[in-house]
Amino acid sequence: MPLIPEEPQIHESAQGPRATPANGRTAPTPRPVPGPRPAAPSRPGRPGPLRPAPPVQRTPRDVAAKPAPSGPAASATAPVTPQIQLIPASAEGALDAAEEAVDLLLDSGRAPGDILLITTGEQHPWAAHELSFGETSYWAQHDAADDVFYTDATIAARASSRPVVVVAVNGGPETAAVSALSLAHSRAGALLIVCGDPQRINSVLGAGV
Repeated sequence: MPLIPEEPQIHESAQGPRATPANGRTAPTPRPVPGPRPAAPSRPGRPGPLRPAPPVQRTPRDVAAKPAPSGPAASATAPVTPQIQLIPASAEGALDAAEEAVDLLLDSGRAPGDILLITTGEQHPWAAHELSFGETSYWAQHDAADDVFYTDATIAARASSRPVVVVAVNGGPETAAVSALSLAHSRAGALLIVCGDPQRINSVLGAGV
C-alpha cells in the first residue's frame, strides 16, 4: 500500500501547552499556514534570454574606405630602374668576373632562374654547347627558367626579363656592347651587374656607374 508522509512533529516547548477541551480529549495541533513560496533560483550557466542590442549606426568613420593611391596613376606604369653595379675587369677577364658574380648571387640565396648572363664577345661555353643541339632546345631551357641562362648580344633580344642580369663586356664591336647594355638595362628587374672596362662601360652608358 502507498506510504503516507508523516506530519511534522513540533515540540511543545515551541508551540506552548496544548489546550484541553471540556470533554477531556486533547485538541489536535494546529497546522502552520504555509507562507508564499520563494521564487525558484535561476540555474547557473543558463541565463535568461537577453534582449538584443539595437543595431549600431555606422558613422562615416566606421565605413571602410578604399586606400588612396600612393602616387599619380602614371607612376603605376613607370618602368622600374634596376640598381647598377660595376665590376672592373679586362675584356679577357670579364667573363670570369661575371661567373664569379653569379656564384656570389647563388651563394647569397638567389634562385638560379633569377639570373640572365649576356656576353658581348665570345659566347659562354654553356651557350655554345646548348646551341649545338638546336635553338628550339636552347630557348626551351630559357622558358623553363630553372637555371642560370647564358646568351650573347646577337640573340639576347629574345630573352625575357629576370630579376638579375649580368653583362660580361668581353670584347666584340662597340655596337654589341651598346645593344647588350641597353637590353640588359631593360630586362633587369632589380639588379644589373656589368663586368668589364669601366671607361668603356661609362662611355656606353653615358654616365659614371
